[in-house]
Amino acid sequence: MFAKMNILKYNILRMEGSVLEVEKNTEKITIKVEGKEWEKALEKSFQKNVKTKKVDGFRKGMVPKEIYINRFGIESLYMDAVDEVLNDAYQKAFDQKTVEPQIQPNMDVKQIDQNSVTIEFTFIGKPEIELGEYKNLKIKKEKVEITEEDIEHELQHLREQFAEIKEKENGVVEENDTAIIDFVGEVDGEVLKNACGENYSLEIGSHTFIPGFEEGLVGMKVKEKKDLHLKFPEKYDPAIAGKDVVFHVTVNEIKTRILPELDEDFFKDLGYDKVTNEEELKEEIKNVLKTQREQDRDDQFLNTVLEKAIENMKVEIPEEIVHDEIHRMIQQLEERLKTQHITLKQYQEMVNISDEELHKNMEPEAIYRIKSRYLLEAVAQKEQIEVTDEEAEKDAEEMANNYGISKEELIKAYGNMEVLKYDSKMRKALKFLQENN
Repeated sequence: MFAKMNILKYNILRMEGSVLEVEKNTEKITIKVEGKEWEKALEKSFQKNVKTKKVDGFRKGMVPKEIYINRFGIESLYMDAVDEVLNDAYQKAFDQKTVEPQIQPNMDVKQIDQNSVTIEFTFIGKPEIELGEYKNLKIKKEKVEITEEDIEHELQHLREQFAEIKEKENGVVEENDTAIIDFVGEVDGEVLKNACGENYSLEIGSHTFIPGFEEGLVGMKVKEKKDLHLKFPEKYDPAIAGKDVVFHVTVNEIKTRILPELDEDFFKDLGYDKVTNEEELKEEIKNVLKTQREQDRDDQFLNTVLEKAIENMKVEIPEEIVHDEIHRMIQQLEERLKTQHITLKQYQEMVNISDEELHKNMEPEAIYRIKSRYLLEAVAQKEQIEVTDEEAEKDAEEMANNYGISKEELIKAYGNMEVLKYDSKMRKALKFLQENN
């Protein structure tokens, strides 16, 4: 069907007999279908539609054509007849176009009757691009330094990840413990429904409750009850902001985290089989942090280069191309939401956003994506960056290995080898920008 066709896979041929109009990289081509071709399409439409119509005195699907047309009108056949000729009409229009289509063309039926149909195809071409400065942009790349504080912080984080949770039976609530509590909040002697909980798990030091609440639990034992006399902050729910509150609290259980010792068992849990002491572990942590931060630094540097080069570039993007990119982004959002078992409609209800607002919010990112793509294409052309078939094959093999799939599966995911080759070319252009700034 027309909507599913790939408009970039056909060869360009010149044909006669249609109207051609080119203006600002937009090309309108009209194709007229008439004679036997249109008669055949109408006949196929009749054979399809007659099976679904009921006329008294005739079995379903056996109504003569003349009676069908008298009853339902020949206009009832037009829509399916257009579907019959659309692909061939599109192919003829595509063969005549002179622009490089950027999105699926728009199709409009300009005239239709029992003798012919005239279809207008509008091809949106690539806009004119004027490159500005894109090399030697004098963007500073920050030096990465890892401090002892950074290493200690990461080490503590790793120990907390592997901490063992144990129940305190005889101890008291301390900082960083988790207290399982029941609590009831009262203001002016009345219970606040939104200030009550049973078996609530509260980490002491998380500051998730109002000031004084967590501090008031410190030192309490299991089964101990206590009243906490506190005050709601001034910047709070207007109904209770600044008011005195009493929380009746019962500690049901206390859990504490036991951090692992810095021994070989812990080193192996982290995947460092060759590490034998704390100093060697810290050296490994330093190397990992440095690699991560250098990658983050390089990514940020490249983003800044792209933004500056795009700022220096001149291009006017038709709104149809922007809308097409937004549609693609919404499809990508839907795919991500599916992995969380959420529909797009549910997501929009959760974040309270309409279709119009969603499109508007996505527009800046869509424009940036399009401009980035056009920038890289222009740089690749100017710098004569190409990707050979051998390079594309090698890239495909490396990427397939990284993803843990076969090369064939990777190519199928891309659509075809030409799309993968284009992707490799864009990555080459990105690398050029990174190396020349």
